[in-house]
Amino acid sequence: MEDMFQQAARRQMSRTAPLAVRMRPRTLEEFEEQGSLVGAGRPLRQLIKNDGLQSLIFFGPPGTGKTTLAHIIAGMTSAHFEKINAVMAGVADIRKVVDQARDRLALYGRRTVLFIDEIHRFNKAQQDALLPFVEDGIVILIGSTTENPMFAVNRPLLSRSLLYRLEPLSPKALASIVRRALADEERGLGGYRVDLPGDVMQMIVGFANGDARAALNVLEMAVLTTPPGEDGQRRITSEVVQGVCQNRVIQFNRADEHYDVTSAFIKSMRGSDPQATLYWLARLLYAGDDPAFIARRIMIHAAEDIGLADPQALVVAAAAAQAVERVGMPEARIILAEAALYIAMAPKSNAAYLGIEAALQAVRHEKAGPVPLHLRDTSYSGAKKLGHGREYLYPHDYDNHWVKQQYLPDNMRNAQFYRPSEQEREKALWQRLQDIKNGAGC
Repeated sequence: MEDMFQQAARRQMSRTAPLAVRMRPRTLEEFEEQGSLVGAGRPLRQLIKNDGLQSLIFFGPPGTGKTTLAHIIAGMTSAHFEKINAVMAGVADIRKVVDQARDRLALYGRRTVLFIDEIHRFNKAQQDALLPFVEDGIVILIGSTTENPMFAVNRPLLSRSLLYRLEPLSPKALASIVRRALADEERGLGGYRVDLPGDVMQMIVGFANGDARAALNVLEMAVLTTPPGEDGQRRITSEVVQGVCQNRVIQFNRADEHYDVTSAFIKSMRGSDPQATLYWLARLLYAGDDPAFIARRIMIHAAEDIGLADPQALVVAAAAAQAVERVGMPEARIILAEAALYIAMAPKSNAAYLGIEAALQAVRHEKAGPVPLHLRDTSYSGAKKLGHGREYLYPHDYDNHWVKQQYLPDNMRNAQFYRPSEQEREKALWQRLQDIKNGAGC
């Protein structure tokens, strides 16, 4: 009787579950896109069909099919399937599943597939607890994560798993998913007689931004909040969709796309593209990134990519960082835009960056020669008796405030770390120094 009640409860839950859950694909044929993973002849598809699973990690943005693919695998494999959510589970839950899997394998020769949703939520200790059982084959792990597993999953666990990335769904795939939900009378919205014009369909697809779950959630809310007309049809308008959506969905993961978008922002400034600079800055801001972090990146690149080609760039960047701290959002967006545009349009030179890197390489790999006696500290008692500062030439006592003397250790005296660029201002600074040296007969 208990099983009958459980089955009835499951049927009731399936009827009342969100549309995105009800419309979850049940076969690889229904699985939209991700052809590079599960397309005809692809290795993962063959593994699933041949029931030759190995441990897998699926990662990618929300709504791309990670959990769905795990459920499809569950329906196709002869192995027993267990699912736990990393948000709710702990080490004790893992041990319980493992103990049962060990008994199942020993008594019946049946393997266990353990699906862990949001595996990045497990801490190091929890992931370490899995490791020996994955390694011994007691469980076959399938983990899903929206975060970059290189950051979120322990390396030993990664090395024992195949890694697959799922990409955001294309507009074509999302439109197909929406149409399927509208037509399906059993699991979808086929019983509602929905009129969804093509331009409104594209609006839903645009708001979803590659996320199938988001598209179905918007569709369901739009249908349920639209009363039927006199003819019984529910006509979905752009105003209805706009009211449901409010704001466009932006996929943004702290350990994954955060770094990709930041990298694009940096490279756009470096590449002197003000339009792209503003776009990627807007992406960072819209996704809720810390304005102080963005300001720090702008300061770094004022020095790294501009340097002495325009020393004012660092002044602008530093002033912007201070202003952002004092003003806060939303006005800080204007300050960040001004500073980022200055960096994007300023003349570029990485000579300062290359110079310090070359000097650090010398420090790491060359003999650390002693500081020349004439440069050593003379501020403490007895220093001069040791010869410190002897024969030091004070530059301000000479023409142009410069005098020839050795500043590097003997073994590095001819080293050249800084090589100026050909940018006008930097070249002029360097040339001025050369003219002073030449004027002094050097």
